[in-house]
Amino acid sequence: MSTRRQLLRLGAASGIIGATSGLASLAGRLGAAPAAAGVASPTPPPVTPFTVPLTVPQTLRPVLRTATTDYYSVTMHRRHLEIVPGTRTEVYTYNGDLPGPTIRATSGRRVVVRQRNRLDMPTAVHLHGGATAPGDDGSGDATIPPGGERVYTYPNRQPHATLWMHDHTHHMEAEHLYRGLASLYLLTDRTEAALPLPRGRFDVPLVLRDAHLDANAQLVWTMDDADNRTTLLVNGRPWPRFEVQARRYRFRLVNSSNLRFFLLRLADGGDITVIGSDGGLLEAPVTMQHLLFSPGERLDVVIDFARYQPGTSVVLQNLMGPGPAEQVGQVMRFDVVRAKGPDRTSVPQRLRTLPPLPTPTVRRNIELRMDEPGSGGHQAYIDGKVFDPARIDTTIAWGSTEEWTVTNANAFMPHNFHMHLVQFRVLGRNGAPADPTEAGLKDTVIVWPGQSVRLQATFDTWRGVYPYHCHMVDHSAMGMMANLKIV
Repeated sequence: MSTRRQLLRLGAASGIIGATSGLASLAGRLGAAPAAAGVASPTPPPVTPFTVPLTVPQTLRPVLRTATTDYYSVTMHRRHLEIVPGTRTEVYTYNGDLPGPTIRATSGRRVVVRQRNRLDMPTAVHLHGGATAPGDDGSGDATIPPGGERVYTYPNRQPHATLWMHDHTHHMEAEHLYRGLASLYLLTDRTEAALPLPRGRFDVPLVLRDAHLDANAQLVWTMDDADNRTTLLVNGRPWPRFEVQARRYRFRLVNSSNLRFFLLRLADGGDITVIGSDGGLLEAPVTMQHLLFSPGERLDVVIDFARYQPGTSVVLQNLMGPGPAEQVGQVMRFDVVRAKGPDRTSVPQRLRTLPPLPTPTVRRNIELRMDEPGSGGHQAYIDGKVFDPARIDTTIAWGSTEEWTVTNANAFMPHNFHMHLVQFRVLGRNGAPADPTEAGLKDTVIVWPGQSVRLQATFDTWRGVYPYHCHMVDHSAMGMMANLKIV
């Protein structure tokens, strides 16, 4: 169960969480926290919460299927889409949608994606959480020039997971992601498919993010501008409503924000069953009332709406700032209607079995730090260095298992930590056990100010160069990124 102790253990040292002594105080302060001092922009056009219906990203169809491979075609466009009703916002898109279309893949079956760049700047497409060859990782300087194209191959030699694709162009990734270059990649396997979890139209992705819109409903881009990004979007829609039947639903929550952490709860305090995270299902479900996740992280949850009478509405709230409660305190609303037929789904008490953790052969310490607000600086560092794509910061022997202790050296700024190529296990935080929602496979993890997180990963897939970085992508674009080389 979610408790005050669990929540404060995750964020007690954080300047975002603040100095609070109880969950009620925590919720009140985070939900109503005003934006920090800064230059405000013209007020965006008003949107009445829960008047815009939720849309679900379309599933992309292969252009060709063979015995071993599915082939897809995706084009990056600049488009004007309706975000605020009655207006058009310029965004960057995959195939014209915000977020882009979903690719549904199966473990053991290859996916090949031809990405065409019709924007006027270079791009690079990263499959976040995917185990891919270096040339298909979508990082580094292997960009797609304007008017060009690139073919990415995803072997899918990994278990089921909620993955996602986003731009990773050096020095441009933050703006490109903010302007819309993100889409889902849902990987399944026999283990997941055999479970009686909700599926089909009852398995719904919810891609969460924030935006700073001006008076003309245009995206305002300023690096590290967390305070003014106060329009919350779910699947590209502002504060939407979603009609649900009185039965179980599975929701794939993806935080595609550049900087915003979300602390979610149902307004009535109802239970949410967490069944998975970044790298797929947990071994056993965890019942929570609060969900905390940072940019790049995913949470896989089940909500049973059968406990509500048809005609009931329940709001998904956000208890974390920055921003005024009337803007950032609500995310979306579920409107419950009568179930159409029996619900034969369930959440088993055993979801999967993870392999035992091997003994690490190498231990490393990694430090994250950035110039604090008011310091006069505006750079970010790993181990005291700003990112240099030509530099190898860490050399790893192929097949080895390593334990990394990642420390946030900042006094006020939170970070998170993302490794390409591998899924890792979270061993603990500041000497305490990891939160139960972090007990599965992870590729992105929160690191609060002054906190150290221990991770363990085995590097036994591909050799080559891959980055690791803060996935508050404005921070990585400011330099908080490094390269590892597996030899």
